[in-house]
Amino acid sequence: MGELLISLRAVRRNYHGLRPLRVEHLELREAETIGLLGFDAAAAEVLVNLITGATLPDAGDVEVFGSPTRDVGNSDEWLQLLERFGILSERVFLLDQLTVGQNLAIPLSLEVDAIPPDVAEQIRTLAAEVGIAAADLRRPAAQIDAETRIRVRLGRALALDPEVLLAEHPTAALPPAAVGRFAADLSALAARRSLAMLVVTADAGFANAACSRVLSLRGATGELAEASRRWNWPWKWLPARR
Repeated sequence: MGELLISLRAVRRNYHGLRPLRVEHLELREAETIGLLGFDAAAAEVLVNLITGATLPDAGDVEVFGSPTRDVGNSDEWLQLLERFGILSERVFLLDQLTVGQNLAIPLSLEVDAIPPDVAEQIRTLAAEVGIAAADLRRPAAQIDAETRIRVRLGRALALDPEVLLAEHPTAALPPAAVGRFAADLSALAARRSLAMLVVTADAGFANAACSRVLSLRGATGELAEASRRWNWPWKWLPARR
């Protein structure tokens, strides 16, 4: 078993929902990929904020990389912690007036108007890895489709080589025809990078295709139970995970 990266135990957090978010026990280990079902968009945001230390639980313990998030002492320590995560979310803004390449450059350089050659090379490599066509790098973000937008966000999340990718409902805006492609690409990318990944989604087929394990939340108790591994018909054509 790999190193334990994330641990939540008996966690409860109020967030003005119908009931508090409860997670009794969740562990993510090095290079492990887990899909999480049963979290709506608001609960997914709360979960990501708890894991990254942006908020603290009302009860229970959240430990990341061997230390409780309660022990983060100041903003510098928190920013250092945050750099170890990549966050794939609609909450990560794209600047529509900038090109795709410039949006990918934002985590890497302050010079997005005249991107330095070494950064431009990083962007080309990153774009190829996440499935963005080279021609799209010159297009304004306002002109790209939903599938390319999520791939730009994925590139942004991976730009600083995080240890853990946290994804919040990544396929919510995707057309059905694109979901299978994105699931296969995300699974392959995590394997190549030996990347640990938590994917919160409402799509059980996507979770099964993208992740090695799928857990379903029982909201009243906070228990995470193993979800069914049955394939739904739209996913039968997907290649088997490595």
